[in-house]
Amino acid sequence: MAAPIRHVGHSIRRNGLIVLNNFEQLRGHRSFGWTSALRQQAVETKQDAIESIVIPRKKTWSKEAVLEALASTVGRDTTAYPYQFQDDPYLSPRTPNEFKLYYLSKESGRSAAKYFINNNPKFFTKDFAGPHIPCLMPETVSLLLEEVSEEALKERISLRKVQAAIDMYDQLLQAGTAVSMETTHDLLDLICLCGDRDPEQDGITHHITSLCVEQESGEKRGRRTKLRRDLEIQKTPWRENNNAERIFNLLPERDTRCYSALIRGMVKFEACEKAFSMYTDLLNNRLAADVHIFNALLTAAPRVRETHSERWELITELLTEMNQQKIQPTLMTFNSVLKALRRCGSMAKTKAPQILSEMKAVGVAPSLATYDHILAIFYKSGKEQHTDILKEIVSELEGESFTCQDPGDVMFFTSAMKICLDNKDLELGYKINILVEVGENWRLLGDPYQKSIYYGRFFNLLCLMEHIDVVMKWYRQLIPSVYYPNPQGVKDLLQALDTDSRLDLLPTIWKDICSMGHDNKLDLVEEVLSLMAREKQSPEVQESFAVCALEIKKVFDPDRSRPGLEWSTSSLSNITFLLLRVNKMQQAWEMLQLFKSNNRVPSEALLQNFLSACQSNGSPQTAVGLVQLSAAFCLPETPKLAKRALAEFDLTEEQSIRLTTIQFYTFIGT
Repeated sequence: MAAPIRHVGHSIRRNGLIVLNNFEQLRGHRSFGWTSALRQQAVETKQDAIESIVIPRKKTWSKEAVLEALASTVGRDTTAYPYQFQDDPYLSPRTPNEFKLYYLSKESGRSAAKYFINNNPKFFTKDFAGPHIPCLMPETVSLLLEEVSEEALKERISLRKVQAAIDMYDQLLQAGTAVSMETTHDLLDLICLCGDRDPEQDGITHHITSLCVEQESGEKRGRRTKLRRDLEIQKTPWRENNNAERIFNLLPERDTRCYSALIRGMVKFEACEKAFSMYTDLLNNRLAADVHIFNALLTAAPRVRETHSERWELITELLTEMNQQKIQPTLMTFNSVLKALRRCGSMAKTKAPQILSEMKAVGVAPSLATYDHILAIFYKSGKEQHTDILKEIVSELEGESFTCQDPGDVMFFTSAMKICLDNKDLELGYKINILVEVGENWRLLGDPYQKSIYYGRFFNLLCLMEHIDVVMKWYRQLIPSVYYPNPQGVKDLLQALDTDSRLDLLPTIWKDICSMGHDNKLDLVEEVLSLMAREKQSPEVQESFAVCALEIKKVFDPDRSRPGLEWSTSSLSNITFLLLRVNKMQQAWEMLQLFKSNNRVPSEALLQNFLSACQSNGSPQTAVGLVQLSAAFCLPETPKLAKRALAEFDLTEEQSIRLTTIQFYTFIGT
């Protein structure tokens, strides 16, 4: 029966297809009552549709398109170390200190290689890279033109040879050769940018050096960074009558560009009063300023006025003059105003919304630095406040990918996460982290240290507010691929384990502490021991705690390759408690001997617990030794221990006489 039915179904399906094809052909030939005019209109419409088809042009792909497409399919490997350390597995850092050391080493090696390549280009003429990678090829760093000419001056300017360019300019003037105004502009820009001195050959020296500091709280680090920046500025101040001013005064005609170079240089090197004096001179010469001059003066406004109201009056005056001179403000203009408002006290909260409205009116889109200034104005560090403004900002930025438009852009994510941490807003913290992961927004986290601050705050927020299972998921995802926790970060994790009663994970965390190089932090070691010894756990967990305690004991060993930690009473007591709970009497007795050798005194609770363990294990000899040890310390609890030992243990006559003697002399002494 099955075969005939299958043949019938196949026949029906085939006949149905034939009927449909015939119907389509019939519908194509019949007019359904159309007139000739309607038929002609339909034909013309069809012809117009055919003529409107545009064949797209051939797409020209860049040489990096394939690499970019492949890169877009690969995400961050959470189990791998940062990318810069994957060339040599031996140089994979395990600790924050190793991260800084290896990072500095690689940057130093890269700088040395670049220096050698640039100074010996004849040895590096072949280009093996495909597509071409310009940064791998030698750069022209040596002077090729020796004759006194304007072309030689341009060459020195392009190579940033400040002193050589100044010398060439002076030689041209002595030879009576006129220098074009465009070249003079470039020379003034170079001198004012570099502070009238040759820049360092390694342009990243200061950046690398700033990374080589101990990890500490963001606020303390911020003060140190500002202090170091101030010291650097004091080392290279704006000198009176320097080469920039000398060349400026020698010019027969001075235009706005010349004034712009000097004013920006003076503001950069903290000669703000002189910058405003130069601006007054520009106005007296009936010249119009440019937007760069106003941006620099707006940044310098808080440094030349004392009170908040005076600073705002100066800012308003500059903006009014800018409007009178019909100069269109840029993003940097508004960011400079907002940055200055941060030093204008409480009035900034009323003025900042006006600045944002003006930005919207002139069609200037804010950058991340704009929002960072807004957060700094409305949120005070360390205080719990409403996060409505930050929520509105994050909602507006949600899903967007950013490019750096202002040097201050790299501060936004760190500041936003700090506000989430201060207000314990976990949901908002998640949204900010999602925004970081959009496209290449992670590049705007800043340098490695700034990046560690961001992830440290995010991880701290998770430890405070999230369930421990989720915390551990993030812990494995962030470490060590993007974050090396400092001791405070590990303490936050220990607190989260304690809050959710997951102390069974402590032995695993201790292994990570050792791998991250934090096992030399006494407070962190004592925190781990305190958590393990505080409460009695299941037999399996207690056994793992005892093994972990013996591992922790090794960090106090002075025979290690690095100096051992100093024993404290709490660390000795906690390890002894942990060993007693799993009946490791021999190791516990060795710990008691360490009390005496390190001049530490055991507590009464520890001695009573030890005596109970001796009773459970039937060790009268150990009990007698315990009482003798207590007597050696001259502890007031010695008579109680001796009395209990005499009552609870089956002692020999010699042991009983010894304990009775100890009890008697201790009683007489008291």
